[in-house]
Amino acid sequence: MEAASDRRPCDQVRVRVPATSANLGPGFDAFGLALTLYDDLIVTPGGSGVTVEVTGSGEGEVPLDESHLVVQAIRRGLDALGASVPGFTLRCENRIPHGRGLGSSSAAIVGGLAAAYGLVGAPLDRERLVVLANEIEGHPDNVAAAALGGFTIAWTEGAVHEGDGGRAVRLQTVDGLAAVAYVPDNRVLTKEARGLLPGVVSHSDAAANAGKAALLVAAVTGRPELLLTATEDRLHQEYREPAMPESLALVHKLRGSGLPAIVSGAGPTVVVLGRPDGTSASTGKPAGQGFFRGAPPAPDGWTRYDLGIDPVGVQVWSMEAG
Repeated sequence: MEAASDRRPCDQVRVRVPATSANLGPGFDAFGLALTLYDDLIVTPGGSGVTVEVTGSGEGEVPLDESHLVVQAIRRGLDALGASVPGFTLRCENRIPHGRGLGSSSAAIVGGLAAAYGLVGAPLDRERLVVLANEIEGHPDNVAAAALGGFTIAWTEGAVHEGDGGRAVRLQTVDGLAAVAYVPDNRVLTKEARGLLPGVVSHSDAAANAGKAALLVAAVTGRPELLLTATEDRLHQEYREPAMPESLALVHKLRGSGLPAIVSGAGPTVVVLGRPDGTSASTGKPAGQGFFRGAPPAPDGWTRYDLGIDPVGVQVWSMEAG
């Protein structure tokens, strides 16, 4: 850890953190993808209490005190850095839908931790950020992508309670990879979705997912024509159908049309991966129309987002004091 004398306090910190899609089909609790949909945070230190302002997603719903998830993450980050900021004002400009499987809680955690680095003038340590975020979130797939950007593979090792649980690597995605996200109006709690998963799966299903997960790495990083096959899953999506029947119906419909659709994270958002360049995701050959023109409009009660891949993850800008 850097010496306190090496840090420079600031008047204001601005943070931008991306939405994420986790699992991507077979990569359960391991794969993450950062998307070009962002929450912005503005933290201004001063005083002895906390003031929270929220616009956008979560406005009028989330707490506006110390129990706010971003505030908790800021406090956790400051503690890890051996620093204290008694009071501050937090402004959240939220664009990531809450409770839809696009990593809103991970964005809050990663954004808050990154803000702590900015508040004390410490260089952002992204590997440490993943460790700290995993301690709060409990699984590293979304937080890894939010912290590192791009396509990430995350895992845990060591004892999580000792702060050695979350690890991740970032891989470069194939040029032009993008995503269409279909976001329904209704929410699904991650706890509810996880509660539907069986404690034991068959050896054949586990083996199938291992092979498809390995293939998905190749597809995302250089062979997009393999995306349809590589996004097949046997471990979690179908088990979650009782909590999100419309989402699974949409996945089946899109995949039946040759589009590599998956449930994003714990759902209920559905994401289609591909390249909007006239290349078919299922064949890699010219499709005669742009990829996103091949993806249908959002069904009634859903909103469609055409998104790119965020390449850098969370970003922090500090306005220095003095």
